[in-house]
Amino acid sequence: MTRNRFSRRAARLAAAAVLTSAVAMAHADDNVQFLLDWIPSGEFAAYYAGLSQGFFKEQGIDLKISRGFGGGDTVNKVGAGSAQFGIADIAPVFAARAKTGLPVKVISSMYVYSPHSMFVLESSGITSLADLKGKNVGITPGNSHKFYFPEVAKRVGLDESTVRWTNVDASTMASLLIAKKLDAAPFFAIHEYYINKSAQAQGEKIRVLPYVETGFTIYSSSILTSDNTLKSNPDLVKRFLAAIWKSQQWAHAHPEEACKLHVAQNPEVKADDCLGSFKAEDKYVFADFAAKTGFGKFDDKRLADTWAQVTKAQQLDPQWDYQQAVDTALVPAAAAK
Repeated sequence: MTRNRFSRRAARLAAAAVLTSAVAMAHADDNVQFLLDWIPSGEFAAYYAGLSQGFFKEQGIDLKISRGFGGGDTVNKVGAGSAQFGIADIAPVFAARAKTGLPVKVISSMYVYSPHSMFVLESSGITSLADLKGKNVGITPGNSHKFYFPEVAKRVGLDESTVRWTNVDASTMASLLIAKKLDAAPFFAIHEYYINKSAQAQGEKIRVLPYVETGFTIYSSSILTSDNTLKSNPDLVKRFLAAIWKSQQWAHAHPEEACKLHVAQNPEVKADDCLGSFKAEDKYVFADFAAKTGFGKFDDKRLADTWAQVTKAQQLDPQWDYQQAVDTALVPAAAAK
């Protein structure tokens, strides 16, 4: 009798333990990998700040942010399922999907126009992109600045064939420019602050020649995920985007605090460099016309123009339906306002 009571009690305890474990598992945070497209410099401060502020935890997400090795690599890894989400330029997303059918999609716009630029020294006397005729311009293999340059050159009346391109290592690009071994070097405009700081240490000053000033207003950095994640767990996608945009909006209102949180997690980044890069990046996210379209959303006409420019630059089939690579339906309404 005693043995039976003990057995029944043990069975109840075991059942309760199983139930407790099941409930705990049901409420466990989703482990999520978010892959950047480069090193964690200041333009990514919003995401690290959001992580510290608990915005991802609020959405039931245990987030890990990892550095990237270029946008194309990030796109490939997200498409292959190595990370659930990533950030990269929209061009390699279009190219990978159109060329190989890689199952990856853009799920939110981020930079609403391109930060592609050429950096020159003020002492060079170069004051416009048209002045690059006959100049020695640094480049890295596969760099999108070169893909887009023929269109930009046409807009300023420059014969693109007169430019001399020199392949260099990306890590040496800025130092070669400052040492006057290059006449110009391609960088995103958001990197002006810390590169100019290095130039000033050598008695020089950087001048930025943005592609956008020629009317080249294509979309750029975007949040992406795989078809599999979008199809199998749309709730996770929705929660992730909610945390991403809450992070962006909080950092937009608190840039200094965002950079403090960023540097705490990435001590190799100097506080002033973070703030300089973040403030530059912020202008590409919160532009006036982005508010009209809805943050995270795309304007149909400008998206079509972006596809047209990517098609020319990467020699893609212009008849391919680029909408296969875009789905912003789960961008939170609070972000889109």
